[in-house]
Amino acid sequence: MESLRIPASKSTPEVAFDPASGVLAMRGESYPENSFAFFRPIITWLAEYLEKTESLVIFNVNLSYLNTGSTKSMIDILDLLEHAHKGGKKVEINWFYDVENDRALSNAEEFKDEVTLPFKIHAQTSP
Repeated sequence: MESLRIPASKSTPEVAFDPASGVLAMRGESYPENSFAFFRPIITWLAEYLEKTESLVIFNVNLSYLNTGSTKSMIDILDLLEHAHKGGKKVEINWFYDVENDRALSNAEEFKDEVTLPFKIHAQTSP
């Protein structure tokens, strides 16, 4: 399976999903005009990958801002990961946030409450 790489833009995060390592990463801000259109290929790729892989899947997220549409799409991604976890796949989430961004921490905590899979929240300081 090919890697999925989407460069960051002003309103969309960088996406780097590497099936060889099992590391899926999203970084940046997410407020595209059409969240569904942006996230559709990501969700499709992830669903196919989760069906095929037997390896540990690590989802590293560092999103400083998500609009409402992006939040809904992130819930769809978490649902896919949760379903895989409940089906016996090894899945971990690492959610990184800036210590100066209380809203990012709140988002991470809300997302963590939605799932039962291993979900770690990591504080970072801005450079």
